[in-house]
Amino acid sequence: MRKALIIEDNPDIARLVQMHLRDIQCEADIVPDGETGLQQYQQGHYDLVILDLMLPGMDGLAVCQKLRTGSDYVPILMLTAKASELDRVLGLEIGADDYLTKPFSIPELQARIKALFRRVEALEQKSEASPQQSKPLVCGELNIDLEKRRVKISGKEISLTAKEFDLLAHFASHPGRVYSRLQLLEQVWNYHHEGYEHTVNSHINRLRAKIEQDPAKPRYILTVWGVGYKFSEGQG
Repeated sequence: MRKALIIEDNPDIARLVQMHLRDIQCEADIVPDGETGLQQYQQGHYDLVILDLMLPGMDGLAVCQKLRTGSDYVPILMLTAKASELDRVLGLEIGADDYLTKPFSIPELQARIKALFRRVEALEQKSEASPQQSKPLVCGELNIDLEKRRVKISGKEISLTAKEFDLLAHFASHPGRVYSRLQLLEQVWNYHHEGYEHTVNSHINRLRAKIEQDPAKPRYILTVWGVGYKFSEGQG
């Protein structure tokens, strides 16, 4: 049985979510604030984090950011009573996998969670079927260790967020292939809605600032005007 961590300060909502998670064979622990949630996550093993945006003390965006700085990946479903575009974009940029606005229906909640679990299973199966992908990717001075999720340039380690690493690894695993912003949003963020392509733009800009000697003249992540982006084929 899978296990989830619910970080939600409304006890009625938290217990309702916990109860209906059992219907899809998922047990859950409940914590009422962000700081306690982070401590609980570090002490246990969880397959999913359900995270309220508006929390006392440390808010959900800060908690999400903290979770994504760790080496372990866990799917994060954010809950919010605020339906603004800005909240959704911020959550996705920081690393949330999906988003639900309160009030939400129980069938939709369960469907979103099942979809997250299926994505994790697909990634695990892909990793097992392609053990060669565990080998570091070497692209010029750029070295990407997929197992340890570390990136070095000319031997110097570069600090990336979890989503920046995922984006770079996706590009480097498919050199020369051109991706539109929507394709990257679907394949890296697992988010299937138009209108948030600027999330991809901002991540690529930050990634270039970290790995390119001159971000204005990139060597690795290249713009294909009118289409999207690709990873250089000439860096191997």
